[in-house]
Amino acid sequence: MRKILKWSLRAALFLLLALAILAVWKKEEISRLLAVNSLFSEDKIVKNFSNMDNLFLTVQMSRGAGPVLPLVQGPQIELPENIQQWVRQRAVTSLLVLKDGQIVFEKYYLGTGPEDLRISWSVAKSFLSALLGIIVAEGGIDSIEDPVVKYAPALAETAYDGARIIDVLQMESGVKFDEDYLDFNSDINRMGRVLALGGSMDKFAAGLNERDADPGLRWQYVSIDTHVIGMVIRGATGRSIPELLEEKVLQPMGVEADPKYITDGYGVAFVLGGLNMCTRDFARLGQMYLDGGKAGNRQVVPEAWVAASTVPSANTAPGTFRYGYQWWLPADSDGTDFFARGIYGQHVYVDRKTGVVVATTAADRGFRDAGVAEQNIAIFRQLAQLPE
Repeated sequence: MRKILKWSLRAALFLLLALAILAVWKKEEISRLLAVNSLFSEDKIVKNFSNMDNLFLTVQMSRGAGPVLPLVQGPQIELPENIQQWVRQRAVTSLLVLKDGQIVFEKYYLGTGPEDLRISWSVAKSFLSALLGIIVAEGGIDSIEDPVVKYAPALAETAYDGARIIDVLQMESGVKFDEDYLDFNSDINRMGRVLALGGSMDKFAAGLNERDADPGLRWQYVSIDTHVIGMVIRGATGRSIPELLEEKVLQPMGVEADPKYITDGYGVAFVLGGLNMCTRDFARLGQMYLDGGKAGNRQVVPEAWVAASTVPSANTAPGTFRYGYQWWLPADSDGTDFFARGIYGQHVYVDRKTGVVVATTAADRGFRDAGVAEQNIAIFRQLAQLPE
């Protein structure tokens, strides 16, 4: 009995020692996993969204040495009480309104400021769409009708085999993917843990083998489709997304702050939501699209790509928000207003009729509540109509 107790104590000590060694060896991965689990907690979410480089692997990007696209002050608008109440209810951290390229309103909330690099979440998808349009126009990709495996052969014999670039661009890949952020075991949350633990996003995408529908038939919002767009661009060019985005989109559009991109453990950018930028630079994306792809006098994104991206081309259900090339449109849009959006209240809204761009960041833990998405668009439309 004494001998058994002795060996049990030794085994327990060995286990504790092994766990201690593992904790030291995998300290960063464990820290990131804990960060993922508390990323959206009420007491941390605002700070976390401005400090993602402290929580995840990131790559520093450069705005380059070129001039900043000026955003000059214009006649200021005042927010009516209902919009002030919306700011409080939706935990808005920044609100910036451009009218004809001039700042008519800019304010930061909940302790944030203009220098904060805020996580974009799915607003990043619209930046990647811009990059794809440029690569196609330059001839690096022959056609968006091409199969994704032509440029991303690692996806052969997966659920993406048979899907075209346009299918993933419009979220019509047909790949089975659970996007429920509130379900710990959903695909989107499993993907988040892969990212936190330094795994491979490419390998995660290549591990998806089930479909809900044939490609091109049915719209379903599947964030991993955007990662596949990134795989296609990388395969076509042999270059990384941060390097390409710097050179072909961000520097030409005159951003003012050096962005950061979240990456996986292999240095691959988290293109479906990992771009961190200041609010003014989010607004510059909207202004560039309002101006048909121009930043100042420079054509950055092909005008035809901007036009094709911002019309409702995907097979969304009647009466719901509509979708183009990684851009959203209101259900009742006549094509004059469109927007990029990310979870927890990130938006870049563009209204061609009024010449208004609205950029918001937020920490809205109720962003999925019934009616919130529609309320946000109503607020943006009201902002577009406010007198100066």
